[in-house]
Amino acid sequence: MDPLPLPELKQDSVSNTIGIFLSTVLSKHLYSIPLELLPFSTLILAFMSLEGLFVFHKWEPIFHVLLLFSFLLLFLLGVGPFAFKPSSVYLVDFSCFKPPNCCKVPFSHFTEHASMIESFDSESVEFMAKILASSGLSEDTYLPPALHCIPPKTHQREYVKEAEMVLFPLMDDLLSKAKLSPRDIDILIINCSGFCPSPSLSSIIVNKYSMRSDVKSYSLSGMGCSAGAIGIDLAQNLLKTNRNSIAIVLSTEILSAGWYSGRERSMLLLNCLFRMGSAAVLLTNKKEASKSSKYKLLRTLRTQTAFEDKAYLTVIREEDTGGKLGVTINKDLLQAAGEILRSHITILGSQILPFKAKLRHAISIIRMKFIKKSGKIYMPSFKTAIQHFCLPTSGRAVIREIAKALKLDERDIEAALMTLHRFGNQSSSSMWYELAYMEAKERVKEGDKVWLLGMGTGPKCNSFGLECVRPIVGESKKNPWSDCINLYPIEAVPSKSPT
Repeated sequence: MDPLPLPELKQDSVSNTIGIFLSTVLSKHLYSIPLELLPFSTLILAFMSLEGLFVFHKWEPIFHVLLLFSFLLLFLLGVGPFAFKPSSVYLVDFSCFKPPNCCKVPFSHFTEHASMIESFDSESVEFMAKILASSGLSEDTYLPPALHCIPPKTHQREYVKEAEMVLFPLMDDLLSKAKLSPRDIDILIINCSGFCPSPSLSSIIVNKYSMRSDVKSYSLSGMGCSAGAIGIDLAQNLLKTNRNSIAIVLSTEILSAGWYSGRERSMLLLNCLFRMGSAAVLLTNKKEASKSSKYKLLRTLRTQTAFEDKAYLTVIREEDTGGKLGVTINKDLLQAAGEILRSHITILGSQILPFKAKLRHAISIIRMKFIKKSGKIYMPSFKTAIQHFCLPTSGRAVIREIAKALKLDERDIEAALMTLHRFGNQSSSSMWYELAYMEAKERVKEGDKVWLLGMGTGPKCNSFGLECVRPIVGESKKNPWSDCINLYPIEAVPSKSPT
């Protein structure tokens, strides 16, 4: 007996329209749906089956509309299979590089070597000495071996040697802490602003550790001191779309590639302020990591003002009048940094501050604009939502200006000031030395929230929040502060402005 023929569909019918939509759009993507959306895809299949049944029995168009309406209602309400939430991202652990003592550069050592370099005149050496004296750095910061030579070795081979020096021990330490093999890593991200070799830094790591052929590797360059936060943001986005994955983010700066041998004062600043440092961070979206991880990643936020010419040119890598390459830091930097920081914290505040604080802020703005124009705008304190702060170590003046904007006290900025003193400005990795300082002092408690902020060229302002998910003790014996944490905090020397 021949099977009954299927009913002929009219081109203008509602059922035909829905059927074509389902068959050509939804079913096309069912095979690529990740496992997290399995309940969602199951409901779609059920919907398609019911729709096919309606078409077969020639049900009235109203039934098709009701079915579609029910489907959309469930989606909007987030009921059942639609109540999907992406997997949480956990920070399992992190490591910070501790340079060897032979790399320490006391002020007298720095100025003596600088005076022996022919490209510097006496005025350049005197200027750098004044910058060092007022920088907030101690006598125990580090420069790479290539910059201890006279003249400094600034060529490709030395850049690669420095990269291997700061990155390989980090990878070894982090993998050892987490008891992982390099082949367990699914995502590798490295950020370094001033050195972008070919093969890339990420390829150097993949080659050294014989990582898998399908590891997703990325190298970020030119992003400045905010690149560490950008790396975390990129890792989070990748972990949202790659189930049960492990990511490593490496943040560093190759100082020998950024050394300036000319006499322009605006370019000499980097020689004085930036010092060795690098950090490695292990992130994962595996559910079982919730018990062993230190932190849970809460949110990331990125803002920039590169679309404004004045802001864009505040920090720029260029040649001086003598053709020597360096990074120019213009006088408009502080103003540009203040403007982008205000924009950034305004967005952040709208996301994390309590409703009462936001309402009071809004009322104060309305009152000043329409009622009492001489009044002040109420600025809520971020300490109502965040317990610990890791700020850019760009200098004591910058740290204190940020603290003023956020209504922070001396204890809140202690980690930033002490990191600047002990290790200098380590660009994108500084925030991790600050967090290591807090851990060594055992200040971060379970349930506490930490905000890490990076500000870099562009200008860019990037930050992310962490929540401590387990007690953290005993870190003072195994992080970069292990030999000196008991000496800190020290009383900071008042800031001076170089002339």
